[in-house]
Amino acid sequence: MREIPGRRRRLRFRHKGTPAQLDAALTCATAWHWPVLPGVGLGPVARDDRGRGCACPDPECVVPGAHPFDPGILAATTDARMVRWWWTNRPTAPIVLATGGRAPCAVSLPAVAGARALAALDRMGMRLGPVVATPTRWSLLVAPYSMEQLGELLYAKDWVPSSLRFHGEGGYLVLPPSEAGTGQVRWERAPLPGSASPWLPGVEAVVDALVEASVSAPAEGFTPPEAGDGTRLTY
Repeated sequence: MREIPGRRRRLRFRHKGTPAQLDAALTCATAWHWPVLPGVGLGPVARDDRGRGCACPDPECVVPGAHPFDPGILAATTDARMVRWWWTNRPTAPIVLATGGRAPCAVSLPAVAGARALAALDRMGMRLGPVVATPTRWSLLVAPYSMEQLGELLYAKDWVPSSLRFHGEGGYLVLPPSEAGTGQVRWERAPLPGSASPWLPGVEAVVDALVEASVSAPAEGFTPPEAGDGTRLTY
């Protein structure tokens, strides 16, 4: 079943009395077999006028609250007992997905560009999987891929959006419902309720469609290339 464009679905896995983070983490780990671990989270007080900083020791952390710290990314698991223990001790910890392997990978881009790209993909009839949104970036979940596959895919292209980021083997992505330094993490396109494991498109389909959508429907944020310029799309 394909997602309905423009409509958000709310997951209904919630069990009465179960904290939201724990419930969502258990769904990821046990229903979908996605390895997760708790993120570092935000500090207790604001570090500057931009809001609360990261709880990690780095005062210049570029992804405040939205990364693993202790435990590290290699500790990500689908074991329900470990997930319960983590989020019982830290009930508001962000949910971090360890991408790659048998788990989903992701492609992310700035939020404004992401919204425009999703609209273009819907018009093209492209079937999408879940989409994670923060106030600053949107991430499209895709089927697992290897770095070799990604390298070949990108090498074959004349160019790709310079703001595109790839979350593959050894990477991570914060999932809803979590809070990071940039704000609340939510589903823009949520997995269908009751599905054994969310359907995921291939990375090649997503990248091709993003590039095609950017060429066929240029809008604010699109910069036409200069002669010899290899970076043809900026946001």
